[in-house]
Amino acid sequence: MWDRPDFLRLPLRTAKPRTSGITHVLDKGASAASVEGLLAAAADLVDVVKIGWGIGYLDRSLKQRVAAYQRAGVIVCLGGTLTEIAVAQGELDALRRWAAAEDIDALEVSNGLGWMAPGQQRALVAELSADFVVLAEAGVKDAAVPVAAAEWADEMNAGLAAGATWVVAEGRESGTVGLYDPDGAVRAPLVEEIAGTVPVERVIFEAPVKAQQAWFVRRFGADVNLGNVAPDDVLAVETLRLGLRADTAVRP
Repeated sequence: MWDRPDFLRLPLRTAKPRTSGITHVLDKGASAASVEGLLAAAADLVDVVKIGWGIGYLDRSLKQRVAAYQRAGVIVCLGGTLTEIAVAQGELDALRRWAAAEDIDALEVSNGLGWMAPGQQRALVAELSADFVVLAEAGVKDAAVPVAAAEWADEMNAGLAAGATWVVAEGRESGTVGLYDPDGAVRAPLVEEIAGTVPVERVIFEAPVKAQQAWFVRRFGADVNLGNVAPDDVLAVETLRLGLRADTAVRP
C-alpha cells in the first residue's frame, strides 16, 4: 500500500469511484504487460478506458485486458466507430451479445461518421443503456463539417435524457477537430455554450494534448472530465489537475 506524500497544499480531488473528475484513457491496443504497468503506476487515476476504434474486434487478448482493468476499478468502453459500423450493417444485436460475452462495461454511441438518421443516436442510447454504461458523443470526425455550438449542446442534453452516463465532446486522438481548430486551439465559444447549457460534470472533453488539458483544468478546475488521454500521460495529466506543473501552478 503506497502512502502519497501530503506536505503540499493541493486542490481538492475526488477519489474513485468518481462520477466527475474523470480521466478517460484511449487504449490503442496496449499489450497485457503495458496494461499491468499502467495500473501498477496509476490505477487510482484511471476511471474509464476506451478500447479505441475497432481494435477490440481484432484483439485476441481483449478479455484478459478487460479483466485487468476491471480488477483496478476501471470501466472498459468500446469505441463509437465500432458501434456505428455495427449499426450500419444491421448487426447491433450481435455487437451487444459479443460485448456482453467479453465482459465489456460500456459502449460509446457516436455519429462521428455521419451515417445516422436524425434521432437514431438518441434511440440507440436509450436502447443500449438498459445493458451497458453509455457514453454519448457529440460532434463528427470530419473537420470540414461546421461546428454549431447550440446543436452540440442540444445533442448532449438529448443523450443524457436518453440514459447516457456521460456525454463526450469530440476532439479525436489528434485534437484537431470538433472542440479544436485545425491548429489544436480550443474553440472557447463552443466550450462555453456547452458549459452554460449542459451539466459540465457529465461532459467528458476529449483533450489528447497537454496544452488542451491545461486549458480545461484552468477553466474548470481539478475535477474537470478529460478524455482521450494517452496511457503514458495519465500521471502527467494528474500533475496538471493538482497544479504540480508550470502550466497550472498557482502561487500561494
